[in-house]
Amino acid sequence: MGLRVAIDTGGTFTDVVAIDEASGDQWAIKTPSTPGDPSQGLLNGIRKVCQAAGREAGQVAAVLHGTTTATNAVLEHKFEGLGLLVTEGFRHIIEIARQSVPDGYGNSYFWVKPPRLVPLHLVREVPERLDFQGRVLAPLDEEATLGAIDELVAKGVRCIGVCLLHSYANDDHEKRVGALIATRHPGVFVSLSSIVLPEYREYERAMTTLLDVMVKPYCKTYLGRAEAEIRRTSGDTRFLIMQSNGGVVTARTAGEKPVTMLLSGPAAGVLGASFMADHAGLRNILTIDVGGTSTDVSLVENLKPQLTSAALIEHYPVKTPMLDIATVGTGGGSLAWIDPYGNLKVGPRSAGADPGPICYGKGGKEPTVTDAALVLGRLPAALVGGEIALDKTNALKAYQKLGENFAMSAEEAAAGVLEIAAANQVNGIRQVTVMKGRDPALYSLVSFGGAGGLFACEVADFLGIQSVMSPPNPGNLSAFGLHVSDVKRDYIRTMVRQESAAKWREVDAAWRELEVRGTKEIAAEGVPEADIQLNRSADMRYVGEGHEVPVPVSEGVTGEAAVAELWREFHRVHQGTFGFAYEGSQDVELVNLRVQAVGRVHRPLARKINGKAGKATPASTRPVYWRGIGWQDCAIYRRETLPLDATLDGPAIVEEYGSTVVVPAGWRLTVDPYGNLMLKRKP
Repeated sequence: MGLRVAIDTGGTFTDVVAIDEASGDQWAIKTPSTPGDPSQGLLNGIRKVCQAAGREAGQVAAVLHGTTTATNAVLEHKFEGLGLLVTEGFRHIIEIARQSVPDGYGNSYFWVKPPRLVPLHLVREVPERLDFQGRVLAPLDEEATLGAIDELVAKGVRCIGVCLLHSYANDDHEKRVGALIATRHPGVFVSLSSIVLPEYREYERAMTTLLDVMVKPYCKTYLGRAEAEIRRTSGDTRFLIMQSNGGVVTARTAGEKPVTMLLSGPAAGVLGASFMADHAGLRNILTIDVGGTSTDVSLVENLKPQLTSAALIEHYPVKTPMLDIATVGTGGGSLAWIDPYGNLKVGPRSAGADPGPICYGKGGKEPTVTDAALVLGRLPAALVGGEIALDKTNALKAYQKLGENFAMSAEEAAAGVLEIAAANQVNGIRQVTVMKGRDPALYSLVSFGGAGGLFACEVADFLGIQSVMSPPNPGNLSAFGLHVSDVKRDYIRTMVRQESAAKWREVDAAWRELEVRGTKEIAAEGVPEADIQLNRSADMRYVGEGHEVPVPVSEGVTGEAAVAELWREFHRVHQGTFGFAYEGSQDVELVNLRVQAVGRVHRPLARKINGKAGKATPASTRPVYWRGIGWQDCAIYRRETLPLDATLDGPAIVEEYGSTVVVPAGWRLTVDPYGNLMLKRKP
């Protein structure tokens, strides 16, 4: 027994939650992130939390880690040094994409294609060809392939994605290309589509592979450094990395396929929010995690986070099993700027941790969301327990200058920035609700992240949501969520079969092959076989449809019964997703088989508030600016002093070590037995 340390690295702060495995005692701290080398922020967090807990580094039993480092690299368009190798004749795969325009072809006159991950001059063709069953039609021309590789490297490419036609059915050619790159240019990072995404659809496979290799230098390098230092100071300590699917794996496994880490920090936050919502008596929630660079939102129904195998990171498709999280480039460090047409924009560019917002006093020059909140009186004079003193004077000057462009006061400009930021977050929530047939007003909103409480009620007002919850230590909830995550690995096999011609034994045998592999690899992660759970599912569609829906199989069902359940349940899932089904009149097609292997772990207990119920007493008051009202004196409360069942009405602000919760007029806040702040609209 020892100290379990969970670390969530964000664009601005690194959040840490440590739990004593014997006593259950918890410690939560924040430390600035180090974007140049995220391993330093991670190691600083371990040292700092050990000091807070009064422990030595050698007493750390396990380190769990989630991060937005990979996501932020995509959001900030850090695409330099990327190259792509494709089958001869497919050089324009990224340019052609899906030949679709967002919001329909009526938008063709206005829509501008997002920046390509790889420009056409850094795409090279290699002579080879397989058919859809993996049979060789033309062998790989190794001499021509080496020539293409050399050309890319000569042009400054340091990360190469390889996506050859039908490599999901036969990976021999891709493996050979990978070996040629490793031999000729050992310092170049390589990702093979047959490893990253062994399923059909070349465009999505190419994009996912490129995202994987793009973040490899960020992830693989710093994970290696961190693991080496952890072992040096703490001995044979387990170092586990959160994946986008809501499970953890070893650092070495994560570094081999870092695309699975794209939403790892946010995934941990969803798990933590679901855990605390359960104790608060909520079962259907929307989560909103507002960090320094981005906002991540997700839908949870009946305490089960929604899963998907395809998502967008900003404009870019990524296919890997993950919690269904929508990400928008709006966070506390997001920059407020004016586009060439004179419109005020917020994000996706961010001040990050260095230099950070203007008010941090570290050299930031452009106004950010955090600066706006400070100008409006919604933040205290210092953050993180007084560690970061805030410079309101220079933040105010920046917003005075910004406001001059629109004939506005500094306060009006700052309030407008917060409103635009909230509107961006609302659009993210609509992606996981309205666009999937859900009414967001029917859910409770769980807000967390360092800046989540600043926006929660405003976002709820936009969407007609009636209740908001802020869990304990909301700024560190994603780190806490790492403590309640299982070990998970996902496996997939493309098998296109129509119901009218499919043989259940063939389908069941393919599932069993994936299950054998999953059991072996989860056991290798140190999980006893008795604690391993295998979950079957499949991607299915009606014959003629262009996209699939995921269909789960009930736990423990195998053999002919499992295949029969697939065909039957598909119609129900399709009806729930799209509002219609063709049961009995249209043939169903199986596309991909999936298995998720889960190694269950021990979960900490949620802790109740010690003490008696009482009345909320403000610690102070200060002027706060509200759009449409102006300046108004508001009560300021310290969260740690709020007693059980305390009630307070807005306008008010609740401050704590790592976060601030804004309670506007028309909202009422109460404290539940687990320390959750429950906000509801007043009748």
